Amino acid sequence: MTKILEINNLKYKKNSKTILTDINLSLDSGKIIGLLGENGAGKTTLMRLIAGVNVQPSGVITVDSKTKITEIKSSVSFSDNLNGFSGRTKIIDIVHFYENVYPDFSAEKYNEISSYLDLKENDRLSSLSTGTLGKLVIALALSRETKLYLLDEPLSGIDSMSRKKIISSIIRWKSDDSTIIISDHYVTEIASLLDEVVIVKDKTIYEVIEVEKIQEKYHLGVEEYYEKVYEGGLTNE
Repeated sequence: MTKILEINNLKYKKNSKTILTDINLSLDSGKIIGLLGENGAGKTTLMRLIAGVNVQPSGVITVDSKTKITEIKSSVSFSDNLNGFSGRTKIIDIVHFYENVYPDFSAEKYNEISSYLDLKENDRLSSLSTGTLGKLVIALALSRETKLYLLDEPLSGIDSMSRKKIISSIIRWKSDDSTIIISDHYVTEIASLLDEVVIVKDKTIYEVIEVEKIQEKYHLGVEEYYEKVYEGGLTNE
């Protein structure tokens, strides 16, 4: 199995405050991986560094054997909160923007996903509910034909029915050779998707563990295991 992501000796500070330190991580391709950690643990920062949105001051990030930021960006689809667009922007205009900016954006794939999620191309951003906006973000992210997808809190603030639709979309439109890293507080709901879990704690990668091992060794679900790790009830030995 090939490596989709390798991080070596990554450190990141913001305004002289250490956000992440001694980050070392190696992930195989083809999996769905949960990135778990409490608020402020640095999950979003780590995703932004992987995607090349934040500049890495030290360490090496390799995605699909690429280390140059411009090349990495062509291999990573990072879910965008769409804050850069005005509220009056129509969904169709955002889709056209993606088509122009990302050569790997598949209009055919987007049309399939948007139809499944019941997105209306003439709706404006300001008119979208939180759930519909979440669906749009996922549809846009998954419509790029890339090797690595980074989904940052895709279920946050979204109603139960919309969460189920989004989770179903992730399963339905993931290719066999692509990798998805998903970070979310709805751990129980995404648990069924996951092959592996990466836990961020104390500003570093605390543990990488297969879901199957959690079940076999500890007889726990993903959320129970994650909570016990944070409570200090389990170690990564």
